[in-house]
Amino acid sequence: MNELRVDNLRVAVGDQEIVRGLTLRVPRGEVHALMGPNGSGKSTLAKVLAGHPDYHVISGKILMDGENLLELEPDERARRGLFLAFQYPSEIPGVTIANFLRAALQSRLPEGEELEATDYYAKLYEKMELLGMDRSFTSRSVNEGFSGGEKKRAEILQMAVLEPQYAVLDETDSGLDIDALKTVAHGVNSLRGPNLGILLITHYQRLLNYIIPDYVHVMVGGRIVRSGRKELALELEERGYDWTREGAAEPVFTR
Repeated sequence: MNELRVDNLRVAVGDQEIVRGLTLRVPRGEVHALMGPNGSGKSTLAKVLAGHPDYHVISGKILMDGENLLELEPDERARRGLFLAFQYPSEIPGVTIANFLRAALQSRLPEGEELEATDYYAKLYEKMELLGMDRSFTSRSVNEGFSGGEKKRAEILQMAVLEPQYAVLDETDSGLDIDALKTVAHGVNSLRGPNLGILLITHYQRLLNYIIPDYVHVMVGGRIVRSGRKELALELEERGYDWTREGAAEPVFTR
């Protein structure tokens, strides 16, 4: 089955265990929201999926379409079709968005094969039109002097151009005002489809007013303690997270 699959994952930073037996499946064509209080391990999971070297996987599996991601370097994971949108994207002065994305696409081609400039710009402008973005945006240096909303829009443009099989969006709504939030949500919704699985990591329910998830998972203490449909996010908004700990020694998930 085409899915991003995490089985009984345990992860530590130094001598502190952060993720403690997490199991999760995100099939292509679905949007799964991962919610939880600060310190629950959500961003740690995102970084481990992408291959951040500071995190030590104690045990468990991460499979993408059956392939073991833990055996691949971060760049290999990206070339296989995994995309991570950062909570705090870095600035890259002197490198335009257009050149950055062109280099990213070029890196995915077989050695010796060149990306055709005409085809590249046609694709780039097609994606920008889909996302409602002005072409002048691509002449700016990556994230340099960008507002929070512009940084997140740049991340969504990267996702659109790279066309991954799975996208992990780490707190994409962090620091956004309502207008920027709607713009980013429009971009994500424009890219939804049968060939893309999305893991949407968020702390607040408000993003899910604009990106309706197929499933919602609650992460507390490094584990998934509740899973359900979109109504679960509304319940979290009303009741907070404390109740999810009650009687949740084992993950609860019904499809």
